[in-house]
Amino acid sequence: MKINKIFFKNSKVLPIDKFFKNVLYDKKFGYYASRFPFGEKGDFITSPRISNLFSEIIAIWIVACWESFGKPKNFNIVELGPGDGSLSDTLLQSFKKFPEFNIIKKLYLYEESKYLRKIQKKKIKNNIKWINNFNEIKKGPVIFFGNEFFDAIPIKQFKKIKNSLFEKNYILDKNYKVKQIFKKASVSDSKIIKSYQVLKKLKFIEFPKLGLKELKKITNKISKLNGCILLIDYGYFKPNNQNTLQSVMKHKKNNLFSNLGAADITAHVNFKLLQEFFLKNNLKTKDLISQKEFLENMGILERAKIVAKKMKFTEQSDLYLRIQRLLSPRYMGELFKVILAYKFNNDNFAGFK
Repeated sequence: MKINKIFFKNSKVLPIDKFFKNVLYDKKFGYYASRFPFGEKGDFITSPRISNLFSEIIAIWIVACWESFGKPKNFNIVELGPGDGSLSDTLLQSFKKFPEFNIIKKLYLYEESKYLRKIQKKKIKNNIKWINNFNEIKKGPVIFFGNEFFDAIPIKQFKKIKNSLFEKNYILDKNYKVKQIFKKASVSDSKIIKSYQVLKKLKFIEFPKLGLKELKKITNKISKLNGCILLIDYGYFKPNNQNTLQSVMKHKKNNLFSNLGAADITAHVNFKLLQEFFLKNNLKTKDLISQKEFLENMGILERAKIVAKKMKFTEQSDLYLRIQRLLSPRYMGELFKVILAYKFNNDNFAGFK
């Protein structure tokens, strides 16, 4: 496939994070440059599209944070990677039920894809601002929220031979097929990876260098203005040398190198690594929990009962099927994890002990 050559951008060899960044975000041929990946007709479905109650719970959590912070007059919310805008659209509707908060809040969307920005702007008409960086946020506190944000940022992969690290790279053969090779890891990457306790005993390592670069900007802003970051994503607490890179197309698994630019490519998130990163950057963290625990702690089942009272039986059945998808260990309940990192003198956050 000659399109593979486009994603190498005249390079003979690329580390896998840079290659997949080109596959996902190339301005012309990238996955997020030209297609709508969400929902039944897309490639995958996210929690805000499964049920509005997910987004309503996030809205309540944000308002509870504001109250816990002492109801400050300046209060910023940043959604990271807002997808089709469903979450923020519901947030804005929900905030109207809290007039005192609704007047003072500022909501920002942080989105790399110009194509998705257009979709978001069609869905969300006002009371929102799109940003390319966080410099516009001058006064705090600030809440960052990302649902399936981190898994979409390409990762690096390394294998350890004796005590040396070798990084996986891709090359293009004469038939335009992508092949993998391992090269000695750079001194700087080796040093960073060896500094993380959670990666120490692993023989195969997935390292989100690009993702941690994004989080560093966020932790700097939180450290300066106070606030927190809440991330919900699919991932694991204990790494065990697994290769979690995966490709999905039309809700089915896809060969990693088939349909490049037309299929989604993600990796599972190492939540223990994120926790260690936040602690290294002088933020506190709450205990890591599952999506099921978080949503139940926030009262999603009680909220569903209230909503169901006004529904017909078929609507109630649909509501509870959707809630089951969010909570059941068979679906998203345990696969998806939640991490909260913060800098504030109050440790009291809704949904966490």
